[in-house]
Amino acid sequence: MTVAALIVAAGRGNRAGAGLPKQYRMLAGRMVLSRTVTAFLRHPHIAQTSVVIHPDDAALYAASVCDLEPASGRLLSPPIHGGETRQDSVRWGLEAMEASAPDLVLIHDAARPHIDPALIERAIRAGETFGAAVPGCKVTDTIKIVDPDGQVVGTPDRTALRAIQTPQVFRFRDLLAAHRRAAEAGLHHFTDDGALAEWAGLAVAVFEGDAGNAKLTHPDDFKEAERRLGQDAMPYLTRLGTGFDVHAFGDGDHVWLGGIAVPHDRGVVAHSDGDVILHALTDAVLGALADGDIGTHFPPSDPQWRGASSDRFLAYAVDLVRQRGGFVDHLDATLLCERPKLGPVREAIRQRIAEIAGLRIDQVSVKATTTERLGFTGRSEGIAAQAAATIRLPEELP
Repeated sequence: MTVAALIVAAGRGNRAGAGLPKQYRMLAGRMVLSRTVTAFLRHPHIAQTSVVIHPDDAALYAASVCDLEPASGRLLSPPIHGGETRQDSVRWGLEAMEASAPDLVLIHDAARPHIDPALIERAIRAGETFGAAVPGCKVTDTIKIVDPDGQVVGTPDRTALRAIQTPQVFRFRDLLAAHRRAAEAGLHHFTDDGALAEWAGLAVAVFEGDAGNAKLTHPDDFKEAERRLGQDAMPYLTRLGTGFDVHAFGDGDHVWLGGIAVPHDRGVVAHSDGDVILHALTDAVLGALADGDIGTHFPPSDPQWRGASSDRFLAYAVDLVRQRGGFVDHLDATLLCERPKLGPVREAIRQRIAEIAGLRIDQVSVKATTTERLGFTGRSEGIAAQAAATIRLPEELP
């Protein structure tokens, strides 16, 4: 699925106190909006990011994005002018994105700069599963319903309550149609896209939010954000891991390469399906994590892995990266053999690896080489692969 992000930054932020709109205020040396936009531009599954701004804020917006990483420029669309209400701004943003029409769109508040990559990932997965979903945090305080005179009229069960955040995720076509229906009906009061989707008859799921994904609303929120960034924020460091795998040829009529069954006059001798490309990539990811190797996590002495599909191994390793709040940036594999030839299936293998790892295809490289008829691969006694993986993890600089 193609995924885009729409960041809503057209508000005035009056509750944040006098001065610039809150999305353009400085926070630990950078504008709030710059921090928010960067989080989405760095996420490997976001293909395009758009920002809705107030028509009067063109200069402020330009200042907020001038310090972005140069490589991110191609992923950031020109700013879109918003409307009088948040609902209008989202609709106009969606209308501007219709030409590219992503499968999923994430709607996020500009004033939530602490967005975590793991939360973005959960949003994408929830969108793929449910089509419409919002992040929610469990309510820990007792909630009271009061009348205009301040008298308590009810105490709802807090176990069924969730405090809703952004990014909220929807199938793009469904959300655009819902916004158009609301506009045609003259309804402009929705401050939450989840509520608008519910009104339009869409089934909206709730996935796990993040208590740290706080919205900057009042002056004290900025003080707390400064403290947090000063004491707790950690940079992302790039790590490199390598992997290698080899299997002898045996009886059979195909070999598994990168999750694809490739016809061949031999099979391989292996405990699992013997996919040397996926095994090497799995070890590369685990190496970047400094977390053992494939045999540590899937010991060949365990009968449950006999004949197992190797896509499970790579997906598991990639998930370990995400559990630590990190990203897989790139996977690179080289096949070493005389036969079978990689060319006819190269793109299918790249696509399959991208699917397994949850990456774009341009983040996956697959190559092949012979060994000039030298060694066991040159004598067609077996097949091998070597791989490299680059990941980013949040951690302290040395």
